[in-house]
Amino acid sequence: MDLAALRMIDANLNRAREAIRTLEDVARFAWNDRAIAEEAKSLRHALQAAVAAIPADKLACARDIAADVGTELAGAHEYARGDSSSIAIAAGKRLTEALRVVEEAAKAVDPQVARAVEALRYRAYALDARAVLRASLGQPRQWRLCVLVTRALCRLPWEEVVSRAIEGGADAVQVREKDMCAREFVAHARAVRAICAPRGVAVIVNDRLDVALAAGADGVHLGTDDLPVRAARRIAGSGLRIGASTHSLAEARAAVDAGADHCGVGAMYASGLKPGLAPSGEAYLREFVAEFPQIPHLAIGGIAPGRVTALVRAGCRGVAVSSAICGAGDPAAVARAMVAELSQGAQA
Repeated sequence: MDLAALRMIDANLNRAREAIRTLEDVARFAWNDRAIAEEAKSLRHALQAAVAAIPADKLACARDIAADVGTELAGAHEYARGDSSSIAIAAGKRLTEALRVVEEAAKAVDPQVARAVEALRYRAYALDARAVLRASLGQPRQWRLCVLVTRALCRLPWEEVVSRAIEGGADAVQVREKDMCAREFVAHARAVRAICAPRGVAVIVNDRLDVALAAGADGVHLGTDDLPVRAARRIAGSGLRIGASTHSLAEARAAVDAGADHCGVGAMYASGLKPGLAPSGEAYLREFVAEFPQIPHLAIGGIAPGRVTALVRAGCRGVAVSSAICGAGDPAAVARAMVAELSQGAQA
């Protein structure tokens, strides 16, 4: 066997295995992301199987650390890692590079191994992309109270509802207008933003990525029938916060894997906003929080004063509310009551 090729395979197998383990551990311990951790672990075992045809003793004999001129070479940014996400991104790039070298060198040793490693290299590209998307989430803000505002549901003028809800403690407003044309929707979202932005309150546009971008909103919230999260992320990049509606752990895993910054978790209870949607209930909320403790969430569906405390006991850190505030005579009082429940429940 070609000694130089064996040395290249040995060194880059070490790099690849180390990179996969690094990705796996960042996903496990920093991100609490089971999907990425499981894929990394699976890829690590698949790599071991792919190169099994090359005897381990041949690789060990080819290893020559003393004669390796590369052990003292270091890149300018070799020791610059800002956080766990930057560690993962560096590992992903190292992994794909190492697998390419293993594949090329294996062509001189065992073409079947080269073909097997080629297939794993494409899996590594996908894993690298998932890690980059997950890293881009950073530490998005966890809102306490997001008010979904639809003008037709407002008992008071919508401007008053928004202002009073903010006075009561709402820290996000989601603009929800299903029947509004794009031009009018953009103008309306900008008007909402003019009220919210000076007070540090986030503005989220429901369903419409184009409207969110045109209006300068802070984010967009996508339902299960809207533009896929991954496609929205490709268009918007990391500058726009993307939320996704989820009704099960499977949907939550898919949303987080695709790059969602936060998830709507529901429906908690029967809701007049979506009467045909069966409640997932507090059980799903507990499952979500257990699996994604660091992903911001908003429990949604039939939430009103008096119900928030039970949700907090189930692990809830934020709620999304529509009718209870939009239809109230005193939106500030309702918002204040819910924020108080969130605060008191968190201290209990």
